[in-house]
Amino acid sequence: MLSDIYKTLESPSKETLYKEKASKFFGYAFPVQSENDVKECLEELKKKHHSARHFCYAYQLGITEIRYRVNDDGEPNNSAGIPIFGQIQSFELTNVLVVSVRYFGGTKLGVGGLISAYKSSAKITLEAANIIEKTLNVFLVITFNYNLMSAVMRIIREKKLVIVRQKLEMNCEFEIAVRKNDAEAVFHIFDNLYQVKIIDKK
Repeated sequence: MLSDIYKTLESPSKETLYKEKASKFFGYAFPVQSENDVKECLEELKKKHHSARHFCYAYQLGITEIRYRVNDDGEPNNSAGIPIFGQIQSFELTNVLVVSVRYFGGTKLGVGGLISAYKSSAKITLEAANIIEKTLNVFLVITFNYNLMSAVMRIIREKKLVIVRQKLEMNCEFEIAVRKNDAEAVFHIFDNLYQVKIIDKK
């Protein structure tokens, strides 16, 4: 069975600073859900570091279908984005953006030096971040008469399910979050409960 747990960041990391031969590398890591989130984070950093020369980054999005991008932002090919992405992989993270903002110190580092510096910047940034585990969830909608409330709630408690939305009238409707690996079993439990309707909210 495939794992339904993934690692991401709880919140943006603290700013980190890595120095190499007078060049400064300011590191940042952000939890992101979309390319638009990535764009907003980069725009904020460019306002904050308006005199920096390079904003090199890598991101990975998605849980079952992975999308990623690396950007060297003017540094030699594969000397910045790839080493940063390597650290995202090493920490086994997704839905994350890692950026290293470089101020050139006057001494060229060479491709090997740049690879090492961007890798180190990303590593200390992710070490400073608050990494959390999340579960990949499926959302089910159950509809039932009010008189079945206690039976439904008993299952929700036993299976440690999370109610994300509820509508309580003569007919009650719950939207519940279920771990992906448990979804089929939970679906059948409710499906076999007399007078309870259940659908998978795709």
